[in-house]
Amino acid sequence: MPAWHEDLENLAIAIAQGTGRPKVTEHYAAYCADAGLGIYRNNYRGNLHDALTGAFPVVEQLVGPEFFRRLALAYMADHPSVSGNLHEYGHGMASFISSFRPAQCLPYLHDVAMLEWACHRAYFAEDTQEADLATLARLSPDQYAHLVLHLSPTCHLIQSDYPVAIIWRAHQPGMPADFHINLEGHPCHLLVTRHDDEVVVVEIPAMEACWIKLIQSGMTLGEATVSIPNQSSDFDLQSALCRLATHGLLTGFHLKEFQ
Repeated sequence: MPAWHEDLENLAIAIAQGTGRPKVTEHYAAYCADAGLGIYRNNYRGNLHDALTGAFPVVEQLVGPEFFRRLALAYMADHPSVSGNLHEYGHGMASFISSFRPAQCLPYLHDVAMLEWACHRAYFAEDTQEADLATLARLSPDQYAHLVLHLSPTCHLIQSDYPVAIIWRAHQPGMPADFHINLEGHPCHLLVTRHDDEVVVVEIPAMEACWIKLIQSGMTLGEATVSIPNQSSDFDLQSALCRLATHGLLTGFHLKEFQ
């Protein structure tokens, strides 16, 4: 490995982890290395903190800025950035919250973080073209069961034992500050997507969420639908298909070929 590669690696470790320091050479021996590293380290942490507050604004509101700062610093220590794209930073925050002892008094915080990360991913997902529904309509009925539907990368599903959609909406800009949320007895299944450049959070029936997961896994329309119990009263295929089309989540389709 060239010497300058090693220097850069040591510098990155010193900035990200706060340990060690790069070897001082004649090129910058006149400068205070510790002071310079401190500047870089503060900028690094500041950028990551800003990325986390941007991705988890409701979590920050729920715990307060000072607590969130402690949470963010602890997360940064365990999860250094591995991408030059700051929009990708924070994917492990929900799981980290579950193990962060000071947050244990808010058992729903993990699920709120999951919802916020889904919203974040939906917002920054790549643009895709919606499927041509006219072409889909021209298929013969005997082909429907063999359809594999392609869903937008903006489509995410969240399951929670808490009313996280209500919590999330109550903390959006413009909402009244005086509200009461009953945390008991309101499990939910949520469809998160982006439509017309806005994040959309929709509560859907449990079996519909299960069906969408099967569609996302690559199952055909017939395979996914027969996997839903016949006695399920909260699943309606037509409603599920209409929801996908209404929110622009159908990006294409193909017919499965059988050997």
